[in-house]
Amino acid sequence: MQSQSPMIADFVKLANSAAGTLAGMTREARETARERAKEAFGGMDFVTREEFDAVKQMAAKAREQTEGLAARVTALEAKHK
Repeated sequence: MQSQSPMIADFVKLANSAAGTLAGMTREARETARERAKEAFGGMDFVTREEFDAVKQMAAKAREQTEGLAARVTALEAKHK
């Protein structure tokens, strides 16, 4: 006597094949999406974190200088009135 019927064995083979196919499709879809993202973002100009921080520091210094100059102009205008 067989431990499994042929119908159940065929169903198990079919389920295993379907699972393998699904895993392959998932992997392929992920790789395709990754490649499309690389293509989409590849043409854009992004700055590094170091470049961003350097420009941020320059802007902060310029802002401080502008505020100082504005205070000097205000003081000079007050003297001439």
